Amino acid sequence: MNKCRIVSRRFFRVRSAKCQDVITSECEVPKNFNFKEARPYESVPGPKPLPLLGNSWRFIPIIGDFEIEHIDKVSERLFNEYGKIVKMEGLLGRPDMLFLFDPDDIEQVFRQEDLLPYRPSMPSLNYYKHVYRKDFFGKHGGVIAVHGEQWQSFRSKVNQIMMQPRVAKMYTSAIADTAQEFVDRIEKLKDENEEMPDDFLNEIHKWSLESIAKVALDVRLGCLDENSNPDSQRLIDAVNTFFINVPVLELKIPFWKIYATPTFKKYIKALDTIRNICLKFIYKSMGASDVINDGNEKSVLQRVLKIENNPKIASILALDMFLVGIDTTSNAVASILYQLAIHQEKQKILKEEISRVLPQLETQITNDKLEDMPYLRSCIKETLRMYPVVIGNGRQTTSDTIIRGYHIPKGTQVIFQHYVISNQEEYFPRSKEFLPERWLKNSSFSKEHHSFASLPFGFGKRMCLGKRFADLEIQTVLAKIFRNYTVEYHHKKLDYFIHPMYTPNGPLKLRFIKNDNKQ
Repeated sequence: MNKCRIVSRRFFRVRSAKCQDVITSECEVPKNFNFKEARPYESVPGPKPLPLLGNSWRFIPIIGDFEIEHIDKVSERLFNEYGKIVKMEGLLGRPDMLFLFDPDDIEQVFRQEDLLPYRPSMPSLNYYKHVYRKDFFGKHGGVIAVHGEQWQSFRSKVNQIMMQPRVAKMYTSAIADTAQEFVDRIEKLKDENEEMPDDFLNEIHKWSLESIAKVALDVRLGCLDENSNPDSQRLIDAVNTFFINVPVLELKIPFWKIYATPTFKKYIKALDTIRNICLKFIYKSMGASDVINDGNEKSVLQRVLKIENNPKIASILALDMFLVGIDTTSNAVASILYQLAIHQEKQKILKEEISRVLPQLETQITNDKLEDMPYLRSCIKETLRMYPVVIGNGRQTTSDTIIRGYHIPKGTQVIFQHYVISNQEEYFPRSKEFLPERWLKNSSFSKEHHSFASLPFGFGKRMCLGKRFADLEIQTVLAKIFRNYTVEYHHKKLDYFIHPMYTPNGPLKLRFIKNDNKQ
């Protein structure tokens, strides 16, 4: 400890409630726990399972008391009833889940990670990649629902492209062009009240798909055209179907492991649709240029080909980007637009910042200009604090450990409840208020907060691979929109629900008023 430079002090329980050790951001977390002094795993609080049905009955319609679409409310209930560590055991066909509601404990788990961290994610997708479509994926499963050495091998091949800031910044101009297309599309979508149609979220999905295609493949799909390619909408629908059915397959009794249930068939069909359409786009991009010989690598796919000279690795990375990038990015943008529409005073501050950095409508968005928009980034962070698109993250323990004084066995799925944590006064004062100022360095509202209390992109070796591109896409499209429009909302306040991401529940009938003729 004396050899390490102490950057920040954090406290977490190592052996008992009375015993605390200090860890630092630059020191390895000690693993020499005293298991003899730990409380037994069986004593971790949580809802009691029933004979035979365990806790799985809670997710059964009519008789159950947990609704999958309202997992946010379920998480709050578990915290209020049982405290900062909750065990959900007796889930038929899957390991126990251990919910953590304290960022200190989450930090402990992250800093104890092995070289090959195991992220609990979608056994159904793992089955699709490694059993159902093993003929296609083979030993290259990508980075989603893949673990161990196979995950490490693939991630190491693509990290230098996906995680380096300088690479993402090369796509700013292309992403800005797509954002401008979306702004032009908004003008065409407006009704007589200057409001968006009920399915405006689907239009945001189209923008997200077009952006990903430009980055991943350097192709223009035409999603935002008046007569768009029908494959684009089929892909968006398939991704939605995929995500909607994930919690059904993972949280309810997994009969799909015994026989192909109707939900599982729908899920597999959606994945096949995603794969087939994406491969059509991918092969078209591959045939567009001989990047190996001409050295003109414009897309992520072409950059991977340049380094690895392996079309399969490049194709699977692009496929994963489409699979998880469309819904997450688009729902984040939808949520941010809605929050700024109902908080006009914050939108006014944002618009002043954007107008200062982009004085003319024609001013090009560059990386330097985005860097000069701290309030924009703060609005994004504050929305994702209050309404994270994915409300939790997690790890599966790869060895026995101790958390909050309890002996936690190997193989336990530990779920980090970021939505509940980041909306608590303990970690974010005035947590129910939309205060982008809390993220500004020199603001009077700024208070030091726990760095593990809000992690919309995860942390550590398995943090979101597309984080830098998602950040760039979100910032760019919001800068374009608010430079051109004032956004308002004049309807019933929207609650949030899981469908399939954490998103406003209802039509996004936002009103877009041109800045140069606002009445």
